[in-house]
Amino acid sequence: MKNKILSTLSANLVASEIVRLGAMIKQKIKEGACIYNYTIGDFNSKEFPIPTLLEEKIIEAYKNGYTTYPSAEGELVLREAVADFLKRSLDLVYEPDEILISAGGRPLIYAAYRCIVDASDKVIYPVPSWNNNHYAQFTGAEHVIIEATKENNFLPTAEQIKPHISGATLLALCSPLNPTGTSFPKDELEKICDLVLEENAKRGEDEKKLYVLYDQIYWTLTYGDTVHYNPVSLRPAMKDYCVFIDGISKAFAATGVRVGWSMGPKLVIQKMRSLNSHVGSWAPMAEQHAVANFLDDKEGVTKFLTSFKSAVSKRLTGFYEGFKSLKAAGYKVDAIEPQAAIYLTVSIDLVGQKTSNGTNLDTQEAVTEYLLNDCKLALVPFTSFGVSNKSSWYRLSVGTCKVEDIEEVMTNLKNSLKKLS
Repeated sequence: MKNKILSTLSANLVASEIVRLGAMIKQKIKEGACIYNYTIGDFNSKEFPIPTLLEEKIIEAYKNGYTTYPSAEGELVLREAVADFLKRSLDLVYEPDEILISAGGRPLIYAAYRCIVDASDKVIYPVPSWNNNHYAQFTGAEHVIIEATKENNFLPTAEQIKPHISGATLLALCSPLNPTGTSFPKDELEKICDLVLEENAKRGEDEKKLYVLYDQIYWTLTYGDTVHYNPVSLRPAMKDYCVFIDGISKAFAATGVRVGWSMGPKLVIQKMRSLNSHVGSWAPMAEQHAVANFLDDKEGVTKFLTSFKSAVSKRLTGFYEGFKSLKAAGYKVDAIEPQAAIYLTVSIDLVGQKTSNGTNLDTQEAVTEYLLNDCKLALVPFTSFGVSNKSSWYRLSVGTCKVEDIEEVMTNLKNSLKKLS
């Protein structure tokens, strides 16, 4: 019998699939390969710099000596600015003591799981989705996985959720969704909220309630006719059961600035604050004061978002039109029209075909490798988001994309597809 030298959690810990894929791509680039890397949910800061005013305010905050520990719940000036931003943008009303600041969204998601979920509790989450499988594992939860489909833009439906809702502790939702860039339609989110409210009405005062973790980190990035909806605006009673994940990472191309916030029931937020204070996952004080100043600049925020969204949309639309053209030409590809976020959902269904050198593409993993090696195109397969390894769908992230590269990428892809038989 082997000695147990590490915890059960660490022994079963699985590293991020996307980080592992990214490391492999970086190694190829280091070795001299020219690869169009659209795997990471991040930005090329030369293509998408943070707002100039935010940059200036960060520098100013450091010069003004904001270099000590911040408040455990976040600096009051920032929580007040966030409350105002939410009210004027989404008509969501939260008091500063119902808001928690952290170093981005991840510590908040972890804290929400830890403060709501006990070992063996039922956690419902859809796939594809980002990292819920790992957070559920951290808590020892019972995973209740719902596989969403293309027909519903890879978002779960109330009908799919309903059979599992009895006795569940947490329902983890994300809209706009990472990895698909699709958003809940109003009527479907209303149905899901009604399920949650009905379930909680059945539970006694001493029973744990069912909470919704609602990750809306991409909510500012919607395109065309897409409208972002949230549970509390649609059903005000959901305020007692909804924990939001939000922040500046995606909204302002500021993934490295590390300022996120969570809003929710006061008791949950207080417990999350206590947990995060032990972990030390607060956002730096200087960045907090800078973000507060930036959010208060209503005109500056609007101006930045207008320009930023236009630039992201141009890239998403360019790739979408390219995939549409390939599909019309008879190639086995597909794409979902861009709705939100920085992602395009694409299908490249080549399993069963043979390369020009006689290699059989007998698995989707082989297809992914072919795209990387022959087309120099790196995408994240939906298998990295919990979907079956037979899925032909991928996430294409445009945050690092140059507009002038789109035509070349699509030409390379077409040439790679032509070689197959």
